[in-house]
Amino acid sequence: MLRRHLELSLSLSVLIGLLFPIFLSTPVAQAEEKDLVKCRQIKSVAQTPKKVTPPTALLKRGPRVITLQTNCGNIEIKTFFRDAPVTLTVLATLMNAGYYNRTSCHRLTTDGIYVVQCGDPTATGMGDPGFRYKDENLPKAEEENYPRGTVAMANSGSPGTNGSQFFLVYNDTTLGPNYTIWGEITSGLEILEHIAKAGVKGGGADGTPLRNLVIQRVVVR
Repeated sequence: MLRRHLELSLSLSVLIGLLFPIFLSTPVAQAEEKDLVKCRQIKSVAQTPKKVTPPTALLKRGPRVITLQTNCGNIEIKTFFRDAPVTLTVLATLMNAGYYNRTSCHRLTTDGIYVVQCGDPTATGMGDPGFRYKDENLPKAEEENYPRGTVAMANSGSPGTNGSQFFLVYNDTTLGPNYTIWGEITSGLEILEHIAKAGVKGGGADGTPLRNLVIQRVVVR
């Protein structure tokens, strides 16, 4: 009788052991797939670019970290001041003057090129600070020369046409070697993936993001 009781107990234990992981697997998988990024609804109005006097000398000590404080969380960027001193001197000047405050990232591309583009107060892709400066730290002309996490200046594609706009790469991208690389995202890539996941307004692969990403403030340190 005792032996039969033990056999029955063992059988039940084995059955529970087999079923228990099955019961748990679905909720765990759902938790892993859940999008953890939460964006606050914030109104960002297209604005005339703020007048900022261009710097006349390079910073002696450039910024090491730039943090974009957005409505979806912080995007932290490690800078490459030694490789792009002119670019980062200009960007630090604009950022410290509040040029980027309450501006929308106006462009998303999701096919072949995987970037979110920011830095235009007019949100049209045509805004700039009113001056231009040279290219620096250009990559080689090779596959995936703008890897995931890269931060680079946007321009017209012609040399020396940098202004205020820059792009954040959320997946390995191949481009012509025409865009100054000035930093690398160390935290917040999931925010860009969240924006990209929703796609472009009206469909397509290039245009205004359906989910609004707003730079509320930039911290330079």
